[in-house]
Amino acid sequence: MITTSVQVAPDVLLRPAEPADADGLARAYGRSRDHLRPTEPDRGEAFYTPAGQSERLRLQLAERDAGRVMPWVLVREPDDAAGEPEIAGAITLSQITYGPLHSASVGYWIDAGHLRRGLASAAVTAVCAAADAELGLHRLEAGTLLDNLASQRVLTKCGFTPYGTAENYLHINGAWRDHRLFQKILNDRRP
Repeated sequence: MITTSVQVAPDVLLRPAEPADADGLARAYGRSRDHLRPTEPDRGEAFYTPAGQSERLRLQLAERDAGRVMPWVLVREPDDAAGEPEIAGAITLSQITYGPLHSASVGYWIDAGHLRRGLASAAVTAVCAAADAELGLHRLEAGTLLDNLASQRVLTKCGFTPYGTAENYLHINGAWRDHRLFQKILNDRRP
């Protein structure tokens, strides 16, 4: 489990997710619902509520404690002392596998109000470093919809290379969708 935080922009901190993030995640997903819809699975109404995010976090944190998932949130600090921090996005390592593979999948999203600030690239870079140094992983993979050029640019900028296309890979926005697959080799250490 990773406990360290990283400043990814002057006003944005990448830190491990915690149960208290449920309200902020519900607000961020609510604000970004239309923006994220084309790239996400179908979501029920409960997903966008604090209770839905609380349950989702409970499950993610149980998987984190079992060593299979590592979730982070990007938290934007308020402009003044009276404001509250706000969730500006999230990034997760899932399917963490050791043995001869030593690999994980990375997925991320940025709040619609925080796009084009380099947050995704900064978060992916920080997570790659943590996956290497703190989790001892050898490789990360990610998949994007074929037309999600923005996410493909993020991955390429962060040192990922495309290695294939998976037909009907994930059920996204109401249909099975093809995905372009990317990987990044973090190191050549023995498992």
